[in-house]
Amino acid sequence: MIDYIWQQKNWPHLTWDTDRLLIPLGECRLLQGKLLSRVAGLGFNLGTQARAEILVEETIKTSAIEGEQLDVRSVRSSVARRLGLPAAGMPVDRRIDDLVSVLLDATQNFDQPLTFERLWGWHAALFPSGYSGMHKIKVGAWREGAEPMRVVSGPLGRETVHYEAPPSGRVAEEMDAFLAWWDESNGKVEGIVRAAVAHLWFVTIHPFEDGNGRIARALTDLALAQDDKQPVRYYSLSTQIMAEREGYYGVLEKSQKGACDITEWLAWFLGSFARAIERSEKILDGVFSKSEFWRRHEQEKLTDRQKKAVNRLVDEGDFEGGLTTQKYASMTHCSRATAFRELDQLTELGILRRDGQGRAVRYRLVEG
Repeated sequence: MIDYIWQQKNWPHLTWDTDRLLIPLGECRLLQGKLLSRVAGLGFNLGTQARAEILVEETIKTSAIEGEQLDVRSVRSSVARRLGLPAAGMPVDRRIDDLVSVLLDATQNFDQPLTFERLWGWHAALFPSGYSGMHKIKVGAWREGAEPMRVVSGPLGRETVHYEAPPSGRVAEEMDAFLAWWDESNGKVEGIVRAAVAHLWFVTIHPFEDGNGRIARALTDLALAQDDKQPVRYYSLSTQIMAEREGYYGVLEKSQKGACDITEWLAWFLGSFARAIERSEKILDGVFSKSEFWRRHEQEKLTDRQKKAVNRLVDEGDFEGGLTTQKYASMTHCSRATAFRELDQLTELGILRRDGQGRAVRYRLVEG
């Protein structure tokens, strides 16, 4: 019984209806061109800040898709250090740092060959301890074993099987074919379409015990970087996929069953790609707003503690319940008396506003 596309006789010769994709592909290229024109005028400092914000989003969301919630401050720390931005006093998490290194390698080194060893290196970086959660997994190598690799949901004993990958004995052969196509298709298959095909093909093989989704999304970024020959991403596909996660898994499951026509997957991918670029415009607006905020206050002489606290507010918005003297003291490692004095100064400068009285006093950022 044939259930999945990899069981078809013509696998892995994937096909699609080019005519159906012409209009959405044209829309993607138009949006992409407008975005690249906008970022071209950012200048080095704003461009680096925009790149950092996108990379923070990508790092957080590619993990969130898999159900893993990362500490935002640790992500910002890793991204800042990797891009040469100030990161003093921010926490360091090796797992996050390694994930950021994978995402950066996929774009910065887009002109380097894609090999087994490079993919194994990415996988090893995602699981530096050799464990996925509490389970020991095979790291930096293709999966092995006779147990079928399945994507399931539901409670134990009543699971729903959404997909079953090729048996482990076929993985090396399947990846040989994938990498051969990767090299042959570069510059010959339309770039955004190639990225979408690579994504589906890779997750269909499911060559690793875990981390296949994150590596597939890194491969997608690599393919897009090869297409536009830009070592920087100014939009985050993972953020958009997270926003449409149910639709993403639904169209993947449907496309991995039956014939090898993947038109529906490509149409969904192009739509998601367009929405990712539209979403990035909001992130760029935030970068401009932050730059304008500090331009307005560039003459103010603030302590490093004050800059740290205000940057947190600018980056992450107001704290739940507002910023208090105690929170400020805890965040900047100072006494309550110093916290009170520095918050009072920020209020006098018009950077913060004070709400409430006595113990109920809260400080919030003054909007520009």
